[in-house]
Amino acid sequence: MPEKYAMAEATPKKTRNENWKVLEKVPEEDSNRQGVNTKHEHLITEIETSDGPLATALRAVYDDDELNKFVELLASRIKFHDSEIERMCNYHYQGFIDSVRELLQVSTDAAHLRGEIDATNTALQVSCEPLLRNGDGLVRYRRVQKNIASAIEQLSLCLPVLEMYSKLQEQMKTKRFYPALKTLEQLEHTYLPRVSSHWFSQTMAEAIPQLRNRIKEASMTDLKDFLENIRKHSAKIGEVAMRHAAEQNNMDPSIARKREKKRKAPAPPNPFTGERDQDSDQEGAAGTEHRFTDEEELSAQDLIDFSPVYRCLHIYTVLSDREQFETYYRKQRRKQARLSLQPPPNMHESIENYKKYFHDIVGFFVVEDHILSTTQGLVNRAYIDELWETSVSKIVSVLRTNSAQCKEGVIMLQIKMLIVLFCHTLKGYGFSVGHLLELLLELRDQYSNTLTRQWVGVFNGIFSEDNYTPIYVEEEPEYISVITQFPFVDEELQQSPFPKRFPFSEFVPNVYNQVKEYINACLKFSADLHLSHTEIDDMIRKSTNLLLTRTLSGCLTSLIKRPNLSLLQLIQISINMNYLEKSCTHLEDYISSITGAEKDSVHAARLHGISMFK
Repeated sequence: MPEKYAMAEATPKKTRNENWKVLEKVPEEDSNRQGVNTKHEHLITEIETSDGPLATALRAVYDDDELNKFVELLASRIKFHDSEIERMCNYHYQGFIDSVRELLQVSTDAAHLRGEIDATNTALQVSCEPLLRNGDGLVRYRRVQKNIASAIEQLSLCLPVLEMYSKLQEQMKTKRFYPALKTLEQLEHTYLPRVSSHWFSQTMAEAIPQLRNRIKEASMTDLKDFLENIRKHSAKIGEVAMRHAAEQNNMDPSIARKREKKRKAPAPPNPFTGERDQDSDQEGAAGTEHRFTDEEELSAQDLIDFSPVYRCLHIYTVLSDREQFETYYRKQRRKQARLSLQPPPNMHESIENYKKYFHDIVGFFVVEDHILSTTQGLVNRAYIDELWETSVSKIVSVLRTNSAQCKEGVIMLQIKMLIVLFCHTLKGYGFSVGHLLELLLELRDQYSNTLTRQWVGVFNGIFSEDNYTPIYVEEEPEYISVITQFPFVDEELQQSPFPKRFPFSEFVPNVYNQVKEYINACLKFSADLHLSHTEIDDMIRKSTNLLLTRTLSGCLTSLIKRPNLSLLQLIQISINMNYLEKSCTHLEDYISSITGAEKDSVHAARLHGISMFK
């Protein structure tokens, strides 16, 4: 078929060339006619070969006056082409018939093939129906498997987040706030970004600031509980610290120990025998002793749990609010310091009130010292020193006021021992106690005045009980007792037989012994004041001079003025004065011996009792 069409296309080309040869053979009539024919030929050729619009060619035809000739020439050309087409069709007719027959045969074969294809398709559909069903199931299962894998993948991302959140809730429930804060930081910066596409991550992210605030509030609540607890136990901490200081400075630890108000009742008697169980009483006493031993082994810091302070400090540091926490802590502790510095009501009436006062103050500063050494910056040395300087002036004022109301020398001595132990304790923690030592010197004079007032009653009692007659002794023990109490040496009296008679009455050895007791009482106050022997000796001599020249002199003056004294009694009093005058040198020796100062020191003051007795 293609070869035939190719031949058909070649044939017109050969005919066209022959036509041009025929036209060339046309006789030329004249030059105008030939030009018109040539022009028309060109126009027809252009119309035949042009694929675009024919407007230009048609305008050229109509613009020319030879339209009829052009129509004739165009008709001639059409007839020529018709004849060529007819000839070509005749030439290819047989091939066309053969092609149609072949096409019909192909149509028959195509119908047969189509039937076979339909049968094959039907059989294939029947045979593939189970496969399609299984394929659909497989696709469905594949989709489920894919969903399961995707769910597992998402759960593997979500489960750590949920576990961390559950861990956070558990830590919040058990009040482990610092680990909870760390968990919260991990949850926010590590775990939540992995599940940002899920709706619950946004909910958790919005809850994080609230959780932080809850942690801050909870830690602050714990801190408030700690401050309240430390206020309650501050006295016990101070008591333990003062007992330790007493042991380190070779002082009696019982000075700082508070007296137990509640004592265990003795065990009831056996209802059958009526006897008490001694073992239970001994066990109770042993338990009490064991408790004191355990407390002495504990340090002041072992008595209180400081973890709320550390935990709250760490939490506020992580949350960038450390300055706020420091300000709050210091403010609250200053308030507690003011409470500790307030003395108990009627503090001067009982030494236990003084102990409680000192225990509270020592406990407060022991806690602050522990906070200083175990935290960085919560409190500093400048803050504690400032707080101490403010407190010590208040302490001195309170002690000065209350000790001025004290009327008993024994209590004054106990107060002095407490102040000394108080100074030793706080000095061991690095606090300056110079003002308190100055206060002790003031209390020393006050103590002497208190003793002087007490000894007025002592001397008056001696004078009231004396019979103002010479002492008679009938046996050797009585004689030894008198010369032991009073430094009297008389060879004649010593050689004389019993009964023996001393030249003085009872009040001479009694007054002498009471003056020695006064000296010993003054010496007790000078202990642990870190004074030199000379300073102690000078202090005791001054106090003794006051006792002799004021107290004893006043009592003797009152005695002499009594209207009920007889002449013999006045003579005996005069004799007694002579022996008391001689005893002053022995008192000076006694003072030097107990103070360790040299008797002949240029700094040693003389007793004024000699001139007073004269």
